[in-house]
Amino acid sequence: MKVIEHIENNKNGSLLSFEILPPLKGQNIHSIFDNLESLVKFNPAFIDVTYHREEYLFKQAKNGLFKKEIIRKRPGTVGICAAIQNRYNIDAVPHVLCGGFTREDTENFLIDLDFLEIDNVVALRGDPIKSEIYFEPEKEGHEFASDLVEQISDLNNGKYLNSNIENCAKTDFCVGVAGYPEKHMESPNLDIDIQFLKKKIEKGADYIITQMFFDNQKYFDFVEKCKLHGICVPIIPGLKPIATKRQLNLIPHRFHVDLPEALIKEVLKCKTNEEVSKVGNEWCIAQSKELKEKNVPILHYYSMGNGKNIQEIVKNVF
Repeated sequence: MKVIEHIENNKNGSLLSFEILPPLKGQNIHSIFDNLESLVKFNPAFIDVTYHREEYLFKQAKNGLFKKEIIRKRPGTVGICAAIQNRYNIDAVPHVLCGGFTREDTENFLIDLDFLEIDNVVALRGDPIKSEIYFEPEKEGHEFASDLVEQISDLNNGKYLNSNIENCAKTDFCVGVAGYPEKHMESPNLDIDIQFLKKKIEKGADYIITQMFFDNQKYFDFVEKCKLHGICVPIIPGLKPIATKRQLNLIPHRFHVDLPEALIKEVLKCKTNEEVSKVGNEWCIAQSKELKEKNVPILHYYSMGNGKNIQEIVKNVF
């Protein structure tokens, strides 16, 4: 079932979804299943699976020169999605990136998903890799997520890159995109960022999932701003609990979001990460309950490979 259909057919308050990481190369699918077993019992509407593009390593040879090597630390997004749908009968939603893909790569990736009857995707530009200061698209690839959305919409209408293909089968993907209540780090301001977001909707995106936030008012304000710009698709809030003291610095640096002063003070009082995790869970529970009372369409949790804290939160909210 499409994500948008889950939302439209639901009459019983907010739904639930999770996002997971593919395992590191060398691990098998059971590392995913072990994490999911504690979460699927809460009947999530869908499970997002992130995609991680290649990175580059430069290894020094005996002659002193450096050789560029490509590595993929977390392969397997498509296979994981197929395995989740087969094992749990829960809709799996793969992330599709601009970064690392040519248009031809993207088309083939989407065809594979269609063959596997995976009918939901999240279309993202993707972040710069470590060797890039700013995001650099592949040659013959997409620079912006809106262009990726347009290609997916074209396939949904039977329009392939090779215009000579006859009797083209239409795909039927439901497309999610990212929204940033505190703006994307590369946008000059939030209003401009929302204008770019609207472009993704105009090109065919069906719903929005937000970047994590720790102050619900920022989400509510973002939803209202989107409405003022004519964006009327469902906006799903993304949530993540603080679990370690290090995340006080890591999360603002990595995800470019602010942490509320009250949360910071409580975390700084903690002497162990176990205490931090308890504070983080309680904060996220409070966030979740308020959002649920406001009838948000879905509460989307970034589990990041840690199902235990998400399980504790969901148990207290649903």
